[in-house]
Amino acid sequence: MKQTLDINKEYEEKYGFKVKDSRVAETKLGLSTRTVDEISDFKGEKGEYEWIHQFRLKALEHFFARPMPAWGGDLSKINFDDIIYYIKPGTKMREDWNDVPPEVKNTFDRLGIPEAEKKFLSGVGAQFDSEVVYHKLKEKLEKQGVIFVDPDTGLQKYPHIFKKYFGTVVPSDDNKFASLNSAVFSGGSFIYIPKGVHVDMPLQAYFRINAEGIGQFERTLIIADEGSKVHYIEGCTAPVYSKSSLHSAVVEIVALPGAHIRYTTLQNWSKNVFNLVTKRAHAFEGAIVEWVDANIGSCLTMKYPSVYLKGRNARADILSVAFAGDGQHQDAGGKVYHLAPDTTSRITSKSVSKDGGRTSYRGLLFVAKNATNVKSSVRCDALLLDEISKTDTYPYNQINNETATITHEATVGKIGDDQLFYLMSRGLTEEQALNMVVVGFFEAFAKEIPLEYAIEFNKLIQLEMTGSVG
Repeated sequence: MKQTLDINKEYEEKYGFKVKDSRVAETKLGLSTRTVDEISDFKGEKGEYEWIHQFRLKALEHFFARPMPAWGGDLSKINFDDIIYYIKPGTKMREDWNDVPPEVKNTFDRLGIPEAEKKFLSGVGAQFDSEVVYHKLKEKLEKQGVIFVDPDTGLQKYPHIFKKYFGTVVPSDDNKFASLNSAVFSGGSFIYIPKGVHVDMPLQAYFRINAEGIGQFERTLIIADEGSKVHYIEGCTAPVYSKSSLHSAVVEIVALPGAHIRYTTLQNWSKNVFNLVTKRAHAFEGAIVEWVDANIGSCLTMKYPSVYLKGRNARADILSVAFAGDGQHQDAGGKVYHLAPDTTSRITSKSVSKDGGRTSYRGLLFVAKNATNVKSSVRCDALLLDEISKTDTYPYNQINNETATITHEATVGKIGDDQLFYLMSRGLTEEQALNMVVVGFFEAFAKEIPLEYAIEFNKLIQLEMTGSVG
């Protein structure tokens, strides 16, 4: 028991801590046109561009017009009138870590962001509640024309790129929660990689919810020009409050011919957060898009990274892993639309459920009539650690061309007594043996991320597994 208490204390100290709330402005409680007007007014000394304001208002109309999704997880506990949709932290965005206010700086220091920046990142952005408070890109990349800023800066400094692509991959009327994000979005990342530029080390953004009862609605737009390459990593955490929080992000990716984009997410929201995210990419001729997606925290996650393969020889690779414990439902998966000939894709889903938690794989594979010689594979593996946990699989395949080669495999299993006996006969306790099996089950994810992140991921899994015995 002592070990369990110590580990839970370690988890709380690393991720669940709270710091002083230093907000200087916020929208009034609830959602209305007034909310949108207030957010627009907060954006800069003169507010934001009118076309963005109109974009928000039209999105709000779509949000109110659409019913709540009747599929997926239980959304009935979300009270949209009891959420603060924007909080302005008491600092402007900084490019020098020493200029960040102490309470905000302390938050990201404890999460290890500055160390990661020094060791293995090309650039980093840090968002605190509704705004990005720190952004830095290596000078070498700036000289190569790489852009890595928050959306407000992207709109002001690079409007010719930003406006061309913004809202083209995920329209404001795409789904109810994409409409919500489009109406009240704030913060996120805007990235442009010029032709032929390879960013050797990852770019990272870290999103932190600190205030109680807030919604966080960042928006990320990444454009990789012809022949370029980039790896973007996002991390997410929040303290535990008695009141629920809402996180509803939108990610838009454009991979132009021959580009290669990898987008990695390590989500560790506290278990009072509803995590409802729309992530989508357009991949043109010869482009590669990889989603590497880990879902550990939140009370409910509904997230299905998707790729539209729009050019010949484009490729999509989606790896989704999920861990659901007591009171959690991870409804995740991936979608691929083969819209051009000779395109290939792979979707891999791995999930673990314990203590009554529930995981769901939800996937879509679409092959258009003119998409000849498509190759795609889907594999779903689920592990149940007890008799009260659940797992579901909801695959949907629509194949409109007979030349396509499609495979789909799914397995559901439990940890066998022989596995535990073998490991325990080598001197491990039952809890250590369970940890080892689960970490090994997720090896496919850990191998795809930088070493420092793999260590952090494995530690998170071990913390979630604490108390699995008895």
